[in-house]
Amino acid sequence: MGGMLEPSPPTEASDSKWRPILLGVGLVVVLVGILALLSRGHPKSLSEPHPYAGNLKLSNLKMSAAENFVGATVTYLDGTVTNAGDKTVTHAMVHVNFKDSLGQVAQSEDVPLNVLQTGGPYPDTVDLSASPLAPGQSKQFRLTFEHVSNDWNHEYPDLQVTDVSVK
Repeated sequence: MGGMLEPSPPTEASDSKWRPILLGVGLVVVLVGILALLSRGHPKSLSEPHPYAGNLKLSNLKMSAAENFVGATVTYLDGTVTNAGDKTVTHAMVHVNFKDSLGQVAQSEDVPLNVLQTGGPYPDTVDLSASPLAPGQSKQFRLTFEHVSNDWNHEYPDLQVTDVSVK
C-alpha cells in the first residue's frame, strides 16, 4: 500500500538534474584551458638584427621631455645617426630598452628611426623613406616615446638598430 507515510524509493531524477550542469561546467573548464594555452603565445624572441644594422652608428645622444597639449609627458631621445656602409638606408627600426633601478628592463619598445628636418620654424621628424641616409652621411634623429614606465631609472636606454631597409 503506497501511502503517503511510506518513504518513496530514491529516484534517479535528482541525479539526472546534475548531470547536464556538471557536463556544462566541465566543458567550460576544458574550453578555458584550451583558450589559455592558445592565447599564451610563445615568448617574443629577438630576431637577429638585419646584417646592415651594424653600419648604422648612433651617437651624441640627448634626452629631453615636454608636456603635450593634453598634459601628458612626452620623452624624446635625440642624436646623430651615421651610415658607415655602402648602401642608402630608406628605413630603420630601433629596439629600445628602458631599465629600472635594479638594471632590469622596465619597458621595451621598437620605434622607427626618424630624422630631423629643419625646413621651418621648428624641426620636424620624417621617416628615412622621405629623407634617405646615403653612404657616409650623418643626420640628426629623434625617437619619440608617448609614455615611459614610472620604474625607469632615468638613465639612457639601451639602443639596438634591428630592422633596416636599403637600396
